[in-house]
Amino acid sequence: MSRAFVFPGQGAQTIGMGQALAEAYPAARAVFDEVDEALGEKLSATIWEGDADTLTLTANAQPALMATSLAALRALEAEGAGIEAAAFVAGHSLGEYSALAAAGSLSIADAARLLRTRGEAMQAAVPVGEGAMAALLGLDLAAVGEVAQEARRPGEICEAANDNDPSQVVVSGSRAAVERAVEIAKGRGAKRAVMLPVSAPFHCELMRPAAEAMAEALGQVEIRQPRVPLVANVLAHEVTDPDRIRALLVEQVTHAVRWRESVAWMAAQGVTETWEIGAGKALSGMIRRIDRSLTSRAVGMPEDVQAAAESLSDG
Repeated sequence: MSRAFVFPGQGAQTIGMGQALAEAYPAARAVFDEVDEALGEKLSATIWEGDADTLTLTANAQPALMATSLAALRALEAEGAGIEAAAFVAGHSLGEYSALAAAGSLSIADAARLLRTRGEAMQAAVPVGEGAMAALLGLDLAAVGEVAQEARRPGEICEAANDNDPSQVVVSGSRAAVERAVEIAKGRGAKRAVMLPVSAPFHCELMRPAAEAMAEALGQVEIRQPRVPLVANVLAHEVTDPDRIRALLVEQVTHAVRWRESVAWMAAQGVTETWEIGAGKALSGMIRRIDRSLTSRAVGMPEDVQAAAESLSDG
């Protein structure tokens, strides 16, 4: 059996995530301590004792989700099931940084600081209220591309931002164009078309200033060859060269997350099982809709860690 470790993106955050892991595993607690030190603040207190609105702020949610994922990985390692159990790693948007930290390509401290910078830069790239995102359900990528093109007006952006699974594509761009896309999609037979409660239009050309900020930030950190190949959001196939990874992380800010294609590519390479490392189960749901032959397990609580480790020894 070949498996991939996958790492969630923004939207998976919840107050209290990772706390049970930190209480059960000293190595998991050490991850949160390392992230707190890297950021110069008690992000762990925000995660465990704060309010949801503060945690949801992009600059907090991104490093917080990475910390939770790496805490889950350290707990797995304590149970004898580390990164060597994976044939590939992949992450959804910010989860790509978690995947790289898991594979030893980025240090946890560098990943935390990069994600704080990424979150701040993404938020600052577009004035609040000028951008938006919407989920279009029941239309495939080609149909959504036609909707986005029809929704645009001169000077406006509307692009497919997340190709999540065969029935869910997210568009991102100028608010007026995205609102138009929602209405057009409903007329094209979308099962649902809803505006998303996000603070910025991620993964579209409006994020160009954030991409420039990330190019500068990424140029100042060491990126090592990952111990396990990364399936990159932008490419939807594996990459291991550190310089290429650095360039792709910059491109990722303005390019679509090709999650559906990434999962399909991993399945074509023989992956039969995915472990969602960290908060939530959103990726597992997407993966089932992409390829029903793949089995998925969420690994975010101590009992999940123990069950996952036992499955390796049983197998």
